[in-house]
Amino acid sequence: MSVGTEKVDNVAGDDPHLKKEFGTVGLLFTAIGSIIGSGWLFSSLHASSLAGPAAILSWIVGTIMFLFIGLSYAELGVMMPRSGGVARYPHYAWGSFASYSFGWITWLACASVAAVEVSAVLTYAASYVHWLMNPNGTLKPAGLVVAILMLGLFVLINFLGVKWFARINNVLVWWKLIMIVLVIAAIMIAAFHMDNFSATVKDGSGFAPNGIKGAMEAIPAAGIAFSFLGWRQGIELAGETDNPKKNVPLTLIGSILICGVLYILLQIAFIGALDPSALAENGWSGVGNAIEVGTDAGNFSPLAAMATFLGMGWLAGLLYADAFISPGDTGLIYTSVTARMSYAMGRNRNAPAGLAKVNNNGVPWVSLILAWVAGCIFFLPFPSWQSLVSIVTSLTVLSFGSGSIALLTFRKQLPDMERPYRAKAPWVVGPLALLATNLIMYWAGWDQVWKMMAAVAIGYIFLGIFQVMDKGRAPKLEFKYGWWVLVWFAGILLVSYLGSYSGSDDKEAGQADVYGFNGGIVANIILTVIVLALAWYCQLPGKRVEEILNETEEIIDEDADKLAPEG
Repeated sequence: MSVGTEKVDNVAGDDPHLKKEFGTVGLLFTAIGSIIGSGWLFSSLHASSLAGPAAILSWIVGTIMFLFIGLSYAELGVMMPRSGGVARYPHYAWGSFASYSFGWITWLACASVAAVEVSAVLTYAASYVHWLMNPNGTLKPAGLVVAILMLGLFVLINFLGVKWFARINNVLVWWKLIMIVLVIAAIMIAAFHMDNFSATVKDGSGFAPNGIKGAMEAIPAAGIAFSFLGWRQGIELAGETDNPKKNVPLTLIGSILICGVLYILLQIAFIGALDPSALAENGWSGVGNAIEVGTDAGNFSPLAAMATFLGMGWLAGLLYADAFISPGDTGLIYTSVTARMSYAMGRNRNAPAGLAKVNNNGVPWVSLILAWVAGCIFFLPFPSWQSLVSIVTSLTVLSFGSGSIALLTFRKQLPDMERPYRAKAPWVVGPLALLATNLIMYWAGWDQVWKMMAAVAIGYIFLGIFQVMDKGRAPKLEFKYGWWVLVWFAGILLVSYLGSYSGSDDKEAGQADVYGFNGGIVANIILTVIVLALAWYCQLPGKRVEEILNETEEIIDEDADKLAPEG
């Protein structure tokens, strides 16, 4: 028995009321716009602080890792273009329990990103609007009001529908691309000291003052991985593009490569522009103080401070303006994606049906309101942007891992299903993508991993409540096919605890340090093999996958009154 793509496109979880109005440029620019958010404004500073000149290596490795992760989704995104696809592919491969697990993780990560981006806007603004933030980086009451209103604006724009969202985003992305190229060129022309790449400073010397360990730690801790997370929009919005066969692979691969090259060049420009004497005095750990201009601006608005330090006040002004535009655009995008994630869970029946309700513009409006409420919660007094970014990164990267395995299981479960784009060497791409996922979480450190898993545990409490309260609609968990997820999560905890990355300022906190850098890589390879084997063993039978893909025709009819646009 095979699944025809025409039938699946109509009924396999893709709401017919969602409108396919993302073209080639629209989808690509949505991913690029999501990638170029607050990360590029802060990560060059934080990466230099953790890794010195080896931060360049951090960006290169990060780019390669996300290329493998993105490639593992290219086939899935074209084969089954579904809005909220990251949460839906596990549903087809392993049933409801696995689907809920990854859906909850993904929704939680997405919901927090918009708040992180608003926080970045206000952090830059606090350099000259002092009533926004406290000295410790938390919001003052007036700043909290501004943050809530900004998030509300994101929701309002999304209410207008995909077409208006794409038009606004395309304009903003052109601005962001021009700005980052302008900053790279201007800084390199103004000052470039080759000796900085092998400098001897008070806390280290050479290209990698903190070794390869420090360079890899910077990938999650400095916001490098966070800066790439937006590639996922090619998957999350795949159900709303007019030509998924062409647009999805182009978006996934193109957005990562374009942004990766820009980030690497920006890091080179940043290190080369540092004043050698100030760098020697402050060291890499205090690199923000090396570009201080009268205040602590070097630590809170590093690129603008760098431009001012180099005598380019005009560029500093543009950067302060961009500190609103770049994170703001990314926050706008993630508000949309967060709504699509809860929408997908509603379509999978892992969450209340109301979350999949759409308005006349084809927008899941109940999910949008939930995204706004959840985002507001993240405005509570959390730690610095950098600390919050680490746990958001870990949650998001964890959600990506299932796609690399589903790429392989679908080859067995759905061998006859049409694949307009067919990934080459899937048994190379899939395992390397999963290994990259595990390593990024491992390098984030124990302090971030245990918090991430605590958030996952809270999600299972909500699952239990939903199962009890909505027995008539909630699907069978099919735990016999999804239990491997718990083994993976436990393995992540164990490998992290036994490793040498703390993920906190207290370098001795929370981890046993049983194995060094090389041992950590070996441990994650072993974990990757175990997870792949268990997930392969637990996959749903092909016949059951076909039933899930086709049974949703009845679900659409059953939920029609709840999910159809109003008016």
